[in-house]
Amino acid sequence: MKRIGSIILIILILLFGYIAFNYISYRTKNAVSEAAFVKTDSLLTLGFKVGGKVAFIEKKEGDYVKKGEILAKIDPIDFQVAKQKIADQIDSLIKKKEALEIKKDKTKKELDTNLNILKNSKEKLKKDIEAFFYEIQADEIKLSQLKRDEKRLSKLYSRKLIQKEKLENIQTKREAFESGVKAKREKLKGLRVELKNMDERIRLIEIKKEGLKELQKEIESLSKNIESLKAAETEIENKISYCTLYSPIDGQIAKRYINKDRIVKKGSPIFSVVNRNDIHIEVLLSEKKLKGVKKGNSVKITVDAYPDRKYKGKVQKILPASAATFSLVPRDIASGEFTKLDQRFVVRISILNKTPDLRVGMGANVAIERSEN
Repeated sequence: MKRIGSIILIILILLFGYIAFNYISYRTKNAVSEAAFVKTDSLLTLGFKVGGKVAFIEKKEGDYVKKGEILAKIDPIDFQVAKQKIADQIDSLIKKKEALEIKKDKTKKELDTNLNILKNSKEKLKKDIEAFFYEIQADEIKLSQLKRDEKRLSKLYSRKLIQKEKLENIQTKREAFESGVKAKREKLKGLRVELKNMDERIRLIEIKKEGLKELQKEIESLSKNIESLKAAETEIENKISYCTLYSPIDGQIAKRYINKDRIVKKGSPIFSVVNRNDIHIEVLLSEKKLKGVKKGNSVKITVDAYPDRKYKGKVQKILPASAATFSLVPRDIASGEFTKLDQRFVVRISILNKTPDLRVGMGANVAIERSEN
């Protein structure tokens, strides 16, 4: 009996030694961790870009959706009313602008026409004044000659050398000519006053033309207001489009947060949608196990939900900072008190033989084959 017991003890020692050797060898060749989970980059929480009352929502948790499919709608009536109000304002301003443009063009044409007529009339009047001035000068020379003739005849008459009739004729002629020159001088004076009045009318037209600049400024101001309102209209149109929530991916509803007729705020979560085909494994690997773990290394994966299945994977990347680096409450070592902790790094692993029943959040175990170099 003692011999049999010794044999059994030796066998057990050898068995445990073999198991221990395999365990140590396995752990040496592979970086093993149970802190692994099924993850996805396609878990999206969706919300409206505007707030309002939910008028349509029918998808339930677990329902499959297609990319671009309508998931929910907000009642857009408030935005539509605001858009119509802005559209009416734009229409009113456009009509006012068009009326001002017509007024400006009409006024400008009238002023330009009147200005051209006045300038042409002024040039003609200036020529008439000049010609009349020279005509008066010529008449004054003739009048001077008549006065000299009258004076000469008067002397001759006093000597009884000529008849009185001849003297009276020259006197009558001189008086008539003198009256004519005087009349022409008065007329020349009137022409000059008319020229001055014409200059004043031209100046007033120029002032009115300057006033058109103010009209143009008003038109430009209306144009800016119209553009501003059009921008506001476009913004409201965008908000109306934001009242419809579409699925950005092909996937499945992971969670529904609200029901119909609920008043929601901008950005409030409505659905979470996940693409279960876009999954991978993330493992928090101790820094002490990182030796030999490199991109491209083979990985053996088991999922807690399906322990009898074996999945194959490959290391995609090792993130450059530890998980503790992003802690909301970083460790304070300023006091000098320090306890060294094992840091963990996120290793991302692609699943080479994924199955449809893998779900985001499932726990997993991984064994990452270490490289020799």
